[in-house]
Amino acid sequence: MSNVSRTPLLDTVRTPGDLRRLSDWDLRQLADELRQETIDAVSVTGGHLGAGLGVVELTVALHHVFDTPRDRLVWDVGHQAYPHKILTSRRDRIRTLRQGGGLSGFTKRTESEYDPFGAAHSSTSISAGLGMAVARDLAGKANNVVCVIGDGAMSAGMAYEAMNNAGARSERLIVILNDNDMSIARPVGALSNYLARITSSGTYLHLRDVVKQLAKRLPKYWERRAALAEEYTRTYWTGGTLFEELGFYYVGPIDGHNLNVLLSVLRNVRDAKSGPILVHVVTKKGKGYAPAEASDDKYHGVNRFNIITGAQVKAKSNGPNYTKVFGQSLIEAARKDDRIVAITAAMPSGTGLDLFAREFPHRAFDVGIAEQHAVTFAAGLASEGYKPFAAIYSTFLQRAYDQVVHDVAIQRLPVRFAIDRAGLVGADGPTHAGAFDVAYLGCLPGFVLMAAADEAELKHMVATAAAIDDRPSALRYPRGDGVGVELPAEGVPLEIGKGRVVREGSIVALLSYGARLAECLKAADLLAGYGLSTTVADARFAKPLDANLVTRLARNHEVLITIEEGAIGGFGSQVLQFLAIDGLLDRGLKVRPMTLPDRFIDQDKPDKMYEDAGLNAPQIVASVLATLGRDLGAGAGTWAERA
Repeated sequence: MSNVSRTPLLDTVRTPGDLRRLSDWDLRQLADELRQETIDAVSVTGGHLGAGLGVVELTVALHHVFDTPRDRLVWDVGHQAYPHKILTSRRDRIRTLRQGGGLSGFTKRTESEYDPFGAAHSSTSISAGLGMAVARDLAGKANNVVCVIGDGAMSAGMAYEAMNNAGARSERLIVILNDNDMSIARPVGALSNYLARITSSGTYLHLRDVVKQLAKRLPKYWERRAALAEEYTRTYWTGGTLFEELGFYYVGPIDGHNLNVLLSVLRNVRDAKSGPILVHVVTKKGKGYAPAEASDDKYHGVNRFNIITGAQVKAKSNGPNYTKVFGQSLIEAARKDDRIVAITAAMPSGTGLDLFAREFPHRAFDVGIAEQHAVTFAAGLASEGYKPFAAIYSTFLQRAYDQVVHDVAIQRLPVRFAIDRAGLVGADGPTHAGAFDVAYLGCLPGFVLMAAADEAELKHMVATAAAIDDRPSALRYPRGDGVGVELPAEGVPLEIGKGRVVREGSIVALLSYGARLAECLKAADLLAGYGLSTTVADARFAKPLDANLVTRLARNHEVLITIEEGAIGGFGSQVLQFLAIDGLLDRGLKVRPMTLPDRFIDQDKPDKMYEDAGLNAPQIVASVLATLGRDLGAGAGTWAERA
């Protein structure tokens, strides 16, 4: 039976303090209203929908039972945190989600005191929560620390490293395992809900502690027998052997949409004086919105959509999506070479490898959220003569850097890294920006580094990577759609370390690495209005660098500008290093590297983000004119008018 009220309850809740003044009986109505508000907001902004809808009841129960923000509530990744944002003084801004100047799509410390830890990469919550729990105890405080982690995030080794450490200690820590794929849980029903209430009670937890302490006083033989008897009895009912072996008290599985059970269990674990506790909660992704329930993969992350039909708004496209071009190009290469295999770390559709897997199901490997394992797994395949393509976002490859160095680079194994989401990525903001891969791979001996200027170049670079058999390589490409160039019938391997001149000039040289080439061509058109003849070149390779091309540009132009969608220390640094060693800076050449600025850039539309970064055509023009000591307003009209 539900409690129907004429007065909307969500309008009365600005903070969790308001929520805690409601009765248990009111929470069902509040959850229903919160779910609808989440759907309405994401239909306007786009974002991560399915996971948030699945934790509506859990979010309400957590804020009702725990004294947030005094009690620390740490959401892993943050995909599911939109309902949490609505309940924590941010409802009035929720329709600015993932927009320029608006709310982040993830938890963010500077955004709210209710976000004690910022997250957008998975599997960090337990480590952070344990740190908070230890800090609490060192300071003599008594607040709770609660970590909410999904079953997908539990596939990462870091989560188990944290649990192993937490289980070996005695700090009070509560971990909520949000299992929305039923990947661990047995069927949830009345019996398991009843057992969860019992096994989470203070009496039961105390009794288990007493039994353990008593067993330690028995002879070793009897201690082992008592421990085994207790384990067999407990795990027969709960199935929590793994977590108990890691030192956690296991409670569950319980129905994550049953508020009565959630409230009872959460109050029990809140009041327990035991060490770390894991509560296994089973939820349904997309709960309460039929299109999301029917297609939880497509409604994990969505564009703006029609609430009634569920149809998502498709953005206008100039050309084919880079990710799709990569996936199709890899399929074409794999048809010719049965040694080509593909690896993804839980992102098959995000990397285009879902297309590959349909055609080559036995040559595609999704290893879960485990980038470190993905890289060394690929290295093992390469060591046996296969041609692995490890398709991993730039921002996620950071998580496996030691494996890239130790297991791939030092052994000179020909693993091919397909680095999606290079550069700035729009609504996902700084946590997902591909800013650093050129710098962190460029310093590794033996690597071949490529960056696609457009979708046709990407196709050629996939073929190039497939042909490299003697060393590791990486090709990077941006998120979103291509520029609209004609795709070749098939990819053709490029000459390693050779760039190309796209437009000839005599005064200014623009040397682009990656997808800023189109902006460089626009900048060349604008510079022509100032009487500045401009060469535009596409480096193609950051390593090995095209020494002949760089030398030619340096000797035949007054100004050389390098442009890249990466941080300081990347392609521009490679060029400056070469120019300095080769003595080409001694002849008065004016060189300016244009990189992403030395700061993190908040979410916005990509074009606005690149404007903020200073990497659009008008900013390139401004850099050239400033280097030459020219006034921006000189010539026939200003650069702004021409742009």
